[in-house]
Amino acid sequence: MLKALLTLGLMVIFAFPAFAQMKDMPMEHRGSGHMEMCKMCNMEGQGDMMDKCLEHAAKLGLTEDQINKIKPIHLEMEKKAIRNNADLKIAEIELKEIMEVKDFDLEKATAQVKKIEDLKTAHHLGMLNAMKEIRSILTDEQFKKMKRMMQMEMEGHESHKKMMKKK
Repeated sequence: MLKALLTLGLMVIFAFPAFAQMKDMPMEHRGSGHMEMCKMCNMEGQGDMMDKCLEHAAKLGLTEDQINKIKPIHLEMEKKAIRNNADLKIAEIELKEIMEVKDFDLEKATAQVKKIEDLKTAHHLGMLNAMKEIRSILTDEQFKKMKRMMQMEMEGHESHKKMMKKK
């Protein structure tokens, strides 16, 4: 029991500075919307897939019907991402408030950390559902084209990152 409490306490203590650092980061380093969540589970390229499907509809050969099916899914995920980011920020502020006092309530802090993780998990699951739905709209050939486009873009981002590190 003591070991579990100690582990939980350390988790809360280390979580707080991370949240404080994120608050001060420029938005481009934190990510935004679904992209921030996707980076954590390596779904970044897949979350971006929704944007790219619409952006490159002609290159992919999407029909008007496919576009009309993808648009509402994409817009709904954007709205959910905005709501989720707001809820996460509020939950992080609430955790900060709990931990402001020297002898903070460990149970409250633990519950708040769990709430934050539940918000992240719910968003990940929503992204997975949306990706599954969009993939079912694409033909096999369109999906292969999209994967190639995403891979080329990711390779471009990687070479850009390497160049920036050298500077």
